[in-house]
Amino acid sequence: MSAVGAPSSVKFTHALRAEWIKLRSLRSTWLTLVCLFVVGIGISLLATSAAGAQYSDATAAERAAWDPTGSSLTSYIVAQLIVGVIGILVVTSEYATGEMQTSVMTSPRRYRLLAAKVVTVTAVAAIAGQSLMFAAFGGGQAVLAAHGAPRATLGDPGVLSAVVGGGVYLTAVALLAVTLGVITRATAGALAILVGIIFVIPGFAGLFPSWVQFLLDYWPTQGAATVMTTMPDADFPYPWLNLGGMCLGVGTLLVAAFVLFRRRDV
Repeated sequence: MSAVGAPSSVKFTHALRAEWIKLRSLRSTWLTLVCLFVVGIGISLLATSAAGAQYSDATAAERAAWDPTGSSLTSYIVAQLIVGVIGILVVTSEYATGEMQTSVMTSPRRYRLLAAKVVTVTAVAAIAGQSLMFAAFGGGQAVLAAHGAPRATLGDPGVLSAVVGGGVYLTAVALLAVTLGVITRATAGALAILVGIIFVIPGFAGLFPSWVQFLLDYWPTQGAATVMTTMPDADFPYPWLNLGGMCLGVGTLLVAAFVLFRRRDV
């Protein structure tokens, strides 16, 4: 039994190694990751600096709603777009150069090729996203302390959950980007759709009919993003359930991407 399963395991290992080599050999990968940390941490420091400077003049109601954790994790707003670019390029860069045809020829079982891409993106996005969230949190709390405003620690109720949830959220967005890359096979098209999903649609949420409003509970930058706060939100009282629904939606789209990838010529 193990003898029969071994070759498939080795082949997948080879596909996984090949995808990692492709990803790390691209200069754009490292530039994007550097951009992720520079921009992400920069936004966190700016947001917490502004919040800390205003705390002394805050009203009693504003102080009661004070969420130092949420302030430091606002970097996710731009970070999700940057990790999305990584997820898109893992697929579309090969279509742009024609390398996808070679990849398919060397790996006839297409699901194995796409699975290797998915695992690679998941690992990179999870490590980078989680590292960014911890770094943004630490830097943000240091800025708040410098302003004399109340700050949070990882041991406070709900804080560690919010920071870890931020990493999970960014990983889910990266996988969403992979599916968009497979479906569109074009960087510009996939990126336009991703921007629409995380920025445009939430901006017009109030215009949607009531029968689709429930989708916002699991939508990126809406219900799913509340996992990165520690203060209760009356509109989204179950943040991890919201994030779980988003992940389930991404998983469904990923299944559709596998089906398309297998049925198309290239």
